[in-house]
Amino acid sequence: MIVRAGYIKKIDAALSRSRIVVLSGPRQSGKTTLAREFVDEGSINYFDLEDPASLSRLDEPITALQSLSGLVVIDEVQRRPDLFPTLRVLVDRKRDVRFLILGSASGELLRQTSESLAGRSERVTIGGFSISELGFENSEALWLRGGFPLSYLSPDEEGSVQWRKNFIVTLLERDFPAFGVRISATALRRFWTMLAHYHGGIWNAAEPARALGVSESTTRRYLDLLTDALMVRQIQPYFANISKRQVKSPKIYIRDSGLLHQLLGIDTKKSLLEHPKVGASWEGFVIEQILLTQNHDEAFFWATHQGAEIDLILRLGDKLSGIEIKRGDGPKMTPSIRGALQDLGLEKVSVIYPGTRRYPLAECVEVIPAAEIANADFCV
Repeated sequence: MIVRAGYIKKIDAALSRSRIVVLSGPRQSGKTTLAREFVDEGSINYFDLEDPASLSRLDEPITALQSLSGLVVIDEVQRRPDLFPTLRVLVDRKRDVRFLILGSASGELLRQTSESLAGRSERVTIGGFSISELGFENSEALWLRGGFPLSYLSPDEEGSVQWRKNFIVTLLERDFPAFGVRISATALRRFWTMLAHYHGGIWNAAEPARALGVSESTTRRYLDLLTDALMVRQIQPYFANISKRQVKSPKIYIRDSGLLHQLLGIDTKKSLLEHPKVGASWEGFVIEQILLTQNHDEAFFWATHQGAEIDLILRLGDKLSGIEIKRGDGPKMTPSIRGALQDLGLEKVSVIYPGTRRYPLAECVEVIPAAEIANADFCV
């Protein structure tokens, strides 16, 4: 069993500060396993809303919950959004109870928690396995299979591929309708596959709208839906007060590299290395690893219409740090890095590559091996 110590520490800290902690993340990302580190699933304090017995216990939620003390876990809470006002009342009345509520991310879940539990809750968002949890020696398998535990831990490649196929079908045909989504699973599958081909590129609503025969506003709605479900990451552009024309649309990434490869029809390491999207795939994989492990307040990218670009900009407080990702053996100084340092006031730029040697490129510019992502501090 892989112990996810980093998330356990985050949840512990959140529970020490807040009466209600919302643990959100994609389906099958390990939320339930983490919750069982805090409350045994056989305890009277554990409710799984996919279990008819738990649902039955909550027919009268005040009666079921008000006698409990300590930590109470409610899993799959998005199935009963009417519970949020009840939780608010209980934490206001009782000082001896805290709640850890788990939900697959959706727009509705985020809206309910922000409106009903404002000032009473804290959110912890989890993803799949990371390099920091598995060790860099396992990063190639993690890149190919993705971080969903059952995909990564599958005994063979065929089993991993089949799990990802089933995950995509289940999300589109069962989970989204359960969230209240009234969009054809076929249309969403086509759109998601198109996004895989845009992975690492600038979003342009017009092209997928034409291909699907729908309006641009409809494709934006599809994009936001997949973003809410933590399947897609939109990285917004950073704007500086400079004379150069800057890109204003977000960059699009499929968050899990294994799902990206499934949507692109990539099922082996050989087919990945031969695929035209191999560079973009590795870039997205590294960005996701950085955002999972690095302390930051906001993340952006920067690009100008003249061709200058920085893959990732992290803001922590009033400091900005740039990150460039190069899948080559010996990264070199580029005009984009020089321009970004001059135009954006970056504290430094880190260049991530798959090699093993760490070395400076110039003042405030350092090349860092991908093996050191988990321990490097890019914002200092």
